[in-house]
Amino acid sequence: MNYPAPSDAITATILERLAILEQTHAVRILYACESGSRAWGFASPDSDYDVRFIYVRPRDEYLRIDLEHRRDVIECPIEGVFDINGWDWRKALQLMGKGNPPLFEWLHSPIIYRAEPGFCEALQALTPDYYAPLSCAWHYLHMARGNYREYLQGDRVRLKKYLYVLRPLLAVGWLESGRGVVPMPFRELVETLIPPGALHEAIAQLLRLKQGGEELSWGPSIPALNDWIKAELMRLAEGPALTPTPHLGLGPLNTLFRAWLTDESS
Repeated sequence: MNYPAPSDAITATILERLAILEQTHAVRILYACESGSRAWGFASPDSDYDVRFIYVRPRDEYLRIDLEHRRDVIECPIEGVFDINGWDWRKALQLMGKGNPPLFEWLHSPIIYRAEPGFCEALQALTPDYYAPLSCAWHYLHMARGNYREYLQGDRVRLKKYLYVLRPLLAVGWLESGRGVVPMPFRELVETLIPPGALHEAIAQLLRLKQGGEELSWGPSIPALNDWIKAELMRLAEGPALTPTPHLGLGPLNTLFRAWLTDESS
């Protein structure tokens, strides 16, 4: 899978901004990666850099009676092509306990900017116990329905939004087939789930257009894509063909949370 690496200048800018955030907010960034189109493999040359990170505060910051009222995200205004946001370590583990799909995607990003030694491995070791295929499939299905309803109606559509409907629908199919964590690369989903034919070629042509130029805007709807999307949404009208999985409980997550806390003086 060919992922163009960010240039040295772009990477240096991102690392510099992350370091400034650490100083400004008095936090330590445990992990930072690319998410969105660049991580999925269908970015155009002018796509944003969607940088997502997990940060931890000094240990005493978590021993406060008003902890639940403190912000647990760091959100930066979008500046140029940089969209940089992060989650507190406690929030990240809470979301892992709920089977949050974006967190698992971050952990499998092909573009990692920073990672504390052993951090990814520690979280990935717990993935089999907390990855919830049914709730993940519902997340992807809601995403597909929303983008289809908002952008793909009529004879002229937002062409790039096909990718934001196709990927989540393929993710549902991946989960229904029992293949485990949905992979980040869009092409892996396509090559695994879509046989050669008109649909496969229509997706390939859309990718060539997206990756070869500027962000796709409006254009004529694509019948091969519309037909498949409509059929899948109709098939999934009652929800994904999955059943709930047992929940391990929060014990291992609490242990992991404490393991990555640092003292104020560290």
